[in-house]
Amino acid sequence: MGDLLEQFGPIDIYLFDQLLRGKIGQGMRILDAGCGSGRNLVYFLREGYDVYGVDSDAQAVESSRRLAASLAPRLPPGNIRMEAIEEMSFPAGFADVVLSSAVLHFARGDDQFLAMLRSTWRVLKPGGVLFCRLASSIGMEDQMRPIGGRRFLLPDGSERYLVDAEMLVRLTRDLGGRLMDPIKTTVVHNQRCMTTWVVQKGG
Repeated sequence: MGDLLEQFGPIDIYLFDQLLRGKIGQGMRILDAGCGSGRNLVYFLREGYDVYGVDSDAQAVESSRRLAASLAPRLPPGNIRMEAIEEMSFPAGFADVVLSSAVLHFARGDDQFLAMLRSTWRVLKPGGVLFCRLASSIGMEDQMRPIGGRRFLLPDGSERYLVDAEMLVRLTRDLGGRLMDPIKTTVVHNQRCMTTWVVQKGG
């Protein structure tokens, strides 16, 4: 167990699944949009991937930079940047894989959600993969209390912007992508729902 934790860190189990099934491979450029302290970057840094990250929190960016310096000392510190997701400075078609883990559900409303999603999609190469984990109402529709638009109060006491399956299918189509996996949702102890949305960008 110690060896696994050292190699992969506290990686999202559904991202780990993508690695196991060969959906993400050596030579791909990885961009973590909302990287936090770098929990999903440990393996990629260790294995010499071309890694980039953004986060709007200065402390999180500093933590990710320290992690990168320890695991991949040749990686330029500027690869990890303090930026809003909806205003990323990377050029269009920059990354082979964009990670968006527990980020989009913090949107204040439709406009910010779509701005973050479009920015995330813009920096993805044609043929590239968007791996997204976000809160949803799937499986707990009757237990989410609406507080305005797609903002809901969850049984765990948090407020989130929630998607549903119909919305994700529509967004996939509107973006010109295709689902690489069925939409999968985990209901966490009847407190919240986390959905995995994996989309390939059309060429």
